[in-house]
Order: sequence, then C-alpha cells, then structure tokens
Amino acid sequence: MTNCYDNMAAVSVIPNGDEFHLEGGAIAVLMVHGFTGSPASIRPWAEALHREGFTVRAPRLPGHSQTWEEMNKTRWSDWYEEVDRNFSELKKKYQRVFVAGFSMGGALSIRLASIRGQEIEGLMLVNPSIHDPRASMKLVPLLQYVIPSLGGRGTDVAAPNPPKHSYGRTPLRALRSLQKLWKVVQRDLYLVDVPLMVGYSVNDHVVDPKNSEMVIDNVSSIDIREVIFERSFHNVALDYDLDLLVEESLSFIKDVLSGAVNRDERDLIDAEFDAIVSGLSLDESAPTTYLDELDEIEAAEEYRGDNKPLPTLSSTQRAALVGVIGGPLYAVSVQFLNFDPLGLGAWPGAIALFAGIVTFFWQMRPNNDDDDGVAL
Repeated sequence: MTNCYDNMAAVSVIPNGDEFHLEGGAIAVLMVHGFTGSPASIRPWAEALHREGFTVRAPRLPGHSQTWEEMNKTRWSDWYEEVDRNFSELKKKYQRVFVAGFSMGGALSIRLASIRGQEIEGLMLVNPSIHDPRASMKLVPLLQYVIPSLGGRGTDVAAPNPPKHSYGRTPLRALRSLQKLWKVVQRDLYLVDVPLMVGYSVNDHVVDPKNSEMVIDNVSSIDIREVIFERSFHNVALDYDLDLLVEESLSFIKDVLSGAVNRDERDLIDAEFDAIVSGLSLDESAPTTYLDELDEIEAAEEYRGDNKPLPTLSSTQRAALVGVIGGPLYAVSVQFLNFDPLGLGAWPGAIALFAGIVTFFWQMRPNNDDDDGVAL
C-alpha cells in the first residue's frame, strides 16, 4: 500500500494540507473536507479506514489550503467539480466507491449523491453543513462587496493542541457562494436514496446539529444510521470521538458490502405497482382507460381552495364605506385642524364611522338560503 500525491500545482500553506491518495483494496472511499479547511482535517479518519484495507482519496478543494484571498476567487461549482472529477476517477478503477463528507464536504457529498446516487455504495456525513439561520448570515450578500473577509473563530476541537487545518479568516465571497450551495442541497435532499450514516456533535459550535436533523428528515434513504458524538466539538476526526467515528464508519461500510443494508426496497415497491397496473386495462380503444380514471380521481381530489370572488358592493354598502373612511377624517380635521363646519365637534365623524361599520357588515351578512352555509 502506497501513499501518493497527485495535484501539486499549488503548495499548501497548511501542514499536511495537500490532497492525498492512500492505495488499498478494490473498495474505495472518497473523503471531502470542509469550508476553509483542508484534507488535514479528515486525515486521521482516512488513515484509519486505509489501515482496514480500503483505498482512500481526499482531494483538496479549489482555493483551499492556500490563502483566503485565493479562495475568494472560487465558487461552490468549482468545489463540486473537483469532487465529481475525483469520484469519476475512482469509479473507473475500483469496484465499489463510498463517499464521506465533513461539514461543507457533507453538502458537496449530498449534492453528488442527489445526481449520481446509483453509482454510490453509501454516504457518510459528519456534522454536515446545509444551512445557517443566524441573523448575521443574512448580511453576507451585502458585506461581500464591502469587506473581503472576517476573522475566524479558530478550530472547534475539544481535544488540546489540534493541528492547524484551516484558514484563520472567512472569505465572504466564498461564504456567499456556500449559501447558494445550501439552497441547492436543501432543494434536492429528497433525491438522495443511498444508504446513509449521519454523525453529529451535540456541542458543535460551528454547525448547528439541526443541520443533521434536516438531512435525516428529508432524504429518501431507507437505511439511515445516526451517530451522536458527545465528547467532540465540530471536527470529530481531530477530536476525542475519532475512535467512535472510525468504528461506526467501518460497521456501516461492512454492512453495506455484506448486503445487510437493502437499498433495493424501492425497486420492490415499483415491482408491486407494475404488477397491479399489468392487471388493469390500458387499452385506449376502450371508452375510458385506467389512466383516465387516475386523472379523474386526481381531479376530484384536487384542493381548489376556499376563496370565493369578492362580492359586488351595493349602493348602500358604498355609502357605508364613505362613513367608515370619512368619519375618522372628519374627526381628525376637527381635532387637529380646528375645522368644524357643523359646530358639533368630532361627534358627527364618530357617528358616521359607527353607522358605516354597522351598515356595511349588516349588508354583508350571509343569506340564510346560501348553500355554502355550515350547519352546526
């Protein structure tokens, strides 16, 4: 087993931040790092899988591991294209390929699964980032044109002395692009139906655990493994729960490979539906076909809403509206402009308002013969 580096066009400014490929067996795992991060952030996780005989590749996403200024020139489509390219290369050489994503890498992995799910054996996510509802994030679309970057909060690792694995600043134009990726990922979550493992930290200070909840609740995957990290912060691969992460990842991969995870249940449902339809007449020469009946049922069950056209106002109702609007205006003119043509103070305005309201709603009362009335 060898450790080789491929793309060395730009040297990483982060120790061990270059992309890496750990050659192993016929089963490969593509691992995707997070926003402003580097492959160094997931390396312990990758090396542990490699020791178990798997081939592991961790690409460095464009703009990462260099400078935050360089990252500001890239967009989420650039990051995704790199993920897709590496996945395609692995699929050409290895029998089966899993995908693992950390933080923003989780969002990119979900995007890949929503498009190429039939080619992916299983998806492993750790603290996936797919939205951030904080009020401050709403300012990013504007701030990106005023301030190029903001100071970062540093690494979010509970264990002492973690290695450097990300920038110290957040490039705002890149962050704005990340927000656009989030919208795409959220929209297409239902397209993801691969076997799925979702791990999240209860004390994550970067990505709210509700991100993982959103993923779990909206994907179409049949088999979903939920893993909770109680001792680690955001970057689990560099934290106290690394062993748990590796253990659960290996268990998930082996279950998928052994067939213990059934991803073909949807095919069974489709087969049952085909069996039902095959016993029905679809002959278009008949007066009505089964498909026609389905259309009629759908039309009958369609919710058409409760709103009705606004009624036409009668002359009495229009006069009442004059009182409703003119009454307060008369009272205001008396009170503040000392305009009192009748010499009676604000009382005529108040009376006009009251009479207008009573008349208007009396005229609007439902007819006792109305078929739409509800009997109680």
